Amino acid sequence: MSDLPRNAVTRTAKLATLPLGLAGRVTIGLGKRVVGAPAAAVASELQTRTAEQLFKVLGELKGGAMKFGQALSVFEAALPEELAGPYRGALTKLQENAPALPASSVHKVMTQSFGPEWRDHFESFDDSPAAAASIGQVHRAVWSDGRRVAVKVQYPGAGKALITDLNQLSRISRLFGVLVPGMDVKSLVTELKERIAEELDYAAEAENQSTYAEGYADDPGIHVPAVVAQQGTVLVTEWIDGIPLSKIIASGTPEQRNEAGRLLLGFLFSGPSRVGLLHADPHPGNFRLLPVDGADEDGPWQLGVLDFGAVNRLPEGMPPAIGTAIRFALQDEADEVVRILSGEGFVRPGIKMEPQEALDYLAPLLDPLRAEIFTYSRAWLREQGSHLSGRGNPAASVGRRFNLPPAYMLIHRVSMGTLGILCQLGSTIAVREVLEPCLPGLSPEA
Repeated sequence: MSDLPRNAVTRTAKLATLPLGLAGRVTIGLGKRVVGAPAAAVASELQTRTAEQLFKVLGELKGGAMKFGQALSVFEAALPEELAGPYRGALTKLQENAPALPASSVHKVMTQSFGPEWRDHFESFDDSPAAAASIGQVHRAVWSDGRRVAVKVQYPGAGKALITDLNQLSRISRLFGVLVPGMDVKSLVTELKERIAEELDYAAEAENQSTYAEGYADDPGIHVPAVVAQQGTVLVTEWIDGIPLSKIIASGTPEQRNEAGRLLLGFLFSGPSRVGLLHADPHPGNFRLLPVDGADEDGPWQLGVLDFGAVNRLPEGMPPAIGTAIRFALQDEADEVVRILSGEGFVRPGIKMEPQEALDYLAPLLDPLRAEIFTYSRAWLREQGSHLSGRGNPAASVGRRFNLPPAYMLIHRVSMGTLGILCQLGSTIAVREVLEPCLPGLSPEA
C-alpha cells in the first residue's frame, strides 16, 4: 500500500477543517460587528486567523495541497503587510519543506526503479532526505564514479493524492478570497491539475533538464545540473549547493537580491529562444544562488536551476505579439495594442474595449520597462493588485473584459510568478535590457 493513499483520510480531514474554521470565524466576526467593532478591524482579524490556519494545514501536507501552497507562496508579496509579515516564514517554508517519506518506502521505490541491486550504482546513499516537496523528495548520494548526486524519489501514489487534494481545494476556493480578494484560485487549481501527468513523468523531466543543460552549458550566469540517470520514478542528477532563493528573500544582501532577480528574469524568458522551452514552475524552492568559482561574498553569481517537470513547449520562441504589444504600449499607441490583443484572443469578438481604457489598465504593469532601472517591491505589487482588481475601481471592469487564451496560460503563470518573486526579493534591475533579447518585437530595431 502506498504512503500517500494510506494517509488520504487524514489529509482530507485536515483540508476539511479549513472551510469549517472559516465559517466559525465569519460567525464570530458578525457577532463583533453587531456589538460595535469596526468593520476594518473585524476583516483584518478574520484574515489573520484564516491565514494562520491555512498555512498550518498546508505546511503539514504533501500532494496537491503542498503543490498549491508552493504556487500560492509566490503571491505572498501581494498580501497586506500586516497580514503577510507574521506568516511570511510559514508560507515560504512551503517552498523548501514537506513531511518526509520513510526510508523503507524510499528503498522500495529504488528497488522498483533500479532493481534489487540498486545500491551498486552508488558509493553512498543518505536515507534522510535533503529536501521534500509536493510529489517527491531528494536524497544526497555519491554516484559510482564519485560524483555527488541528487536522487529525486517520487512519492508512491503521488498522482492520486494530487488529484484528490486539488479537487478539494477547488471546492473551498472561496476561503482564499478572504486572504487576497480578486485572486482567481479556481483557475490556478485547474491549471495545476492539467499539469499533473507531465510532472509525474520523470523520463520527460530528464529530457527537459538535459535540453536545458546543453542549451545553457556556456552561459556564465546559469547552471543546470546534468542528468546522471533516470529509471521509473527516480531521477538522478548532479548535486548543486548554493543559497535557496527563499533564504535570499528572507535575509539576502542587496547585491544578492539584485543579481538573483536579474538572473531569474533572464533565465525564465530566454528559455523559449534558447531551447524552445519555458520553465513553468517558478517558485523560490526551484532556484539557488551559486558563487562562481573563486568569487567572494559579493559575487559574481550563477543561478542554479532545479525541477524541470513543468515546461511550456515554445519551439518558435516567445510569441512576437507579446514584445510587439509591449513596445506599442510604451509608445502610447493604444489602437495598435488593442489590435494585437484582439488578434491573439485577449479580447473576444463582440466585446467592447476602448483602446485608451485598455492601455490605461495595462500601463502600471509596464512601469518596470519604462525606467532605465526599476526596483520591485511588495508595496508596488499590492498597488498593482488594487488597480487591477479593486472593487469600485473603474479599471477593474476593464480587466473583466479581457480573456486569457489557452496558448498564453503558462506564459501568464510564469510572468505572474516571476513578478511575485522579484517583489519578494526587492530586486533593482535594468528590466528592459534583460528582456529585449528574449521578447521578439520589443526592441524598436528588431
